[in-house]
Amino acid sequence: MLQSKLFYKTTKNKTAGVDSISHDFLTRAGYIDQLMAGVYSFLPLGFSVLKNIEKIIRKNMEEIGGQELLLPVLQPKENWVKTDRINIEKEIIFLLKGNGYKEYVLGPTHEEVVTPLAKRVIFSYRDLPFYVFQIQDKLRDELRPKSGLLRVREFMMKDLYSFHANQTDLDNYYEVVAKAYGKIFKKCGIGSVTYRTLASGGSFSKYSDEFQTITGAGEDLIYICKKCGIGINKEIKNENLKCPKCNNSEFEEKKAVEVGNIFKMGTRFSLPFDLKFTDRDGHDKLVLMGCYGIGLGRLMGAIVESSYDQKGIIWPKSVAPFLVHLLQFDNTPKVKKAAQKLYKDCQKEDITILYDDRENKTAGDKFNDADLIGIPYRIVISEKTLKENSVEIKERSKEKAKLVKITQLQKFFKNVKKN
Repeated sequence: MLQSKLFYKTTKNKTAGVDSISHDFLTRAGYIDQLMAGVYSFLPLGFSVLKNIEKIIRKNMEEIGGQELLLPVLQPKENWVKTDRINIEKEIIFLLKGNGYKEYVLGPTHEEVVTPLAKRVIFSYRDLPFYVFQIQDKLRDELRPKSGLLRVREFMMKDLYSFHANQTDLDNYYEVVAKAYGKIFKKCGIGSVTYRTLASGGSFSKYSDEFQTITGAGEDLIYICKKCGIGINKEIKNENLKCPKCNNSEFEEKKAVEVGNIFKMGTRFSLPFDLKFTDRDGHDKLVLMGCYGIGLGRLMGAIVESSYDQKGIIWPKSVAPFLVHLLQFDNTPKVKKAAQKLYKDCQKEDITILYDDRENKTAGDKFNDADLIGIPYRIVISEKTLKENSVEIKERSKEKAKLVKITQLQKFFKNVKKN
């Protein structure tokens, strides 16, 4: 991508009214734009990151048997009346009136859609278990959206739903999903600061699990057991003075943001929709269900909260909008020719590259933008480097740059792709 053609705009000064690092940097670097409170446009840079996160999530969901589908955002109000969540969740539900007297819910979640859908497929124990997921917009009328992508009214979410014949099968798959979540957060670069955290199961089960990423912008307080490393949220901490897992009583308090959650729903939704199956003995039984969510935009914000310096974002390679940021200095024919060749070589090697070909920007402007945008590898080509038959390469996460001979770039590219 030529930077001169990229749809974005960087800003040097801190964004007014922001209350998190991720909100500030993502706005200033041209990844997102706020339309109104809790609603954001993802510009090409931001959308690229979002799609890379989506790929990681999709791969891991498919590996554990998830089949992808797409469910409607527009949902019949009567389904929400049937589960009584029209009253329970009334503070966050967007209600919409259509022609005549018909009322709809703009989906904050999809249990009221996927459960009656499953009823068309599940009849016998032979139809179980199965797992379906989607990656799609959700809408929740948050009273106080804040911290950029960390708390919003419209967001993209991965929600997986599992359907089981018995509790043992549900329990086993629940742990399979928990392990997959660990892999997702590790691949996204936040594994070391993200904790599986016990939370109340509400009406579903004794406990559910949140996945909490440590950040000063977090609005949750979690307590990390100093012995076994599991987290518990504030509600569980108040109920249990000791760790429910290892009985230890020493904890470390941290601020965190929830990037994912999993919970066993049991028969909470199969009961009102009469979702049953016939077991091996010919008896009708209610299907047991589980639900597993990850907010993609919130995960994107949490990654930035965990990986930045005073100059800007430091993207992990797995989610970065581009792998290489090529900066051309000196607009001489020789430098242009060398830069254009390098740009094409990267494309041939299937290495995503942003080429700063702008001729009206100073070296300082280009360096500042590169640090703010946070692409993993920066390559500088100039008259000075060409005198050494080299380019200057610097990893965004490291302080020092190094000269690499142009003849060694193919080897460098192979190492970049391998790692």
